[in-house]
Amino acid sequence: MTEPLRERMPVSTFGPSALNTPANAITVARLVATPLLVAMIVVHGPGWAPFAVALAIGLTDGVDGWLARRQGTTRSGAFLDPLADKAAVVGALCALAVKGELSWLPVALIATREVWMSLYRIAAGRRGISLPARASAKLKTLVQGILILLCLVPSVAPHHGVLGVAAWVAVAFTLATGAQYLLDGRRASRAAAAAGTASGDTRSEGTGSEGTGSEGTGSEGTGSEVRK
Repeated sequence: MTEPLRERMPVSTFGPSALNTPANAITVARLVATPLLVAMIVVHGPGWAPFAVALAIGLTDGVDGWLARRQGTTRSGAFLDPLADKAAVVGALCALAVKGELSWLPVALIATREVWMSLYRIAAGRRGISLPARASAKLKTLVQGILILLCLVPSVAPHHGVLGVAAWVAVAFTLATGAQYLLDGRRASRAAAAAGTASGDTRSEGTGSEGTGSEGTGSEGTGSEVRK
């Protein structure tokens, strides 16, 4: 019974510090493909060719995540994967706004949130605070991806009203998850501060008890000297 179960369990192949992993290779490929997608949108506008590139970037996002979970997550992958996601989303949306397919306001709101989130994670990490990915953030990325794909479908692209509604739905998901991460960060900061205070109190109590013990030892020594 134990052997089949062991075979089914994912085996970690790479350690946390590994760089050259299949998951990272796919993530880097997504990063490299993003400028190509942006150029295709700016030069040609909506079409099936940029749609195919955008779809490939979105699908490989799931592939590298699956590989990372199976072969072992790495610190480099934890940094590169969200970077690739944000570069693809922000780049494609800005290109669509340049072509007039989307209004700049929802694009600017999404881009601002994504850049802010990256800076917030870096600042939190420097303070030793971890912000684990939420399931709602994955849903947010999916909604953003669907918006980009809709904008690139030739038969849908002319319907700017439909795309405008889809853009604001993506904005709602994007800002809501940003607020969730902000609350998570504040809770983690308070928890870290409380843990630090509790640790300091424990050290103080330990120092006080040691002092009492040494005094007791001193009194015992004095007593023994009297007995002598």
